[in-house]
Amino acid sequence: MHRIFTTRVADVYPHYVTKVERKGRTKEELDGVITWLTGFDEATLQAHLEAGTTFEEFFAEARMNPNASLITGSVCGVRVQDVEDPLMQKIRYLDKLVDELAKGKAMVKILRRHVI
Repeated sequence: MHRIFTTRVADVYPHYVTKVERKGRTKEELDGVITWLTGFDEATLQAHLEAGTTFEEFFAEARMNPNASLITGSVCGVRVQDVEDPLMQKIRYLDKLVDELAKGKAMVKILRRHVI
């Protein structure tokens, strides 16, 4: 079992916030990306953060967005679409979305929506 699986989401979340805010994005945008991926509403996300939920528990309760499989690219040299462990892949999806947000990518593209 990888150490990240038993890490509390609340321990990593502040690093996500710092990363996106340093690049001019907001905590609200970050939360929007997380809720899009997991299916959690804002209250449920906050409850998980307050409860000290691990990544394993967090993603076990998530209703992953059906478009999550459209998330592709590399995080730390690892292609997210090639990750074999389902839990690790979900964590990498989250990492990739946070990276895209921090890099200034448009929300419509981050959330894998097509502009009509």
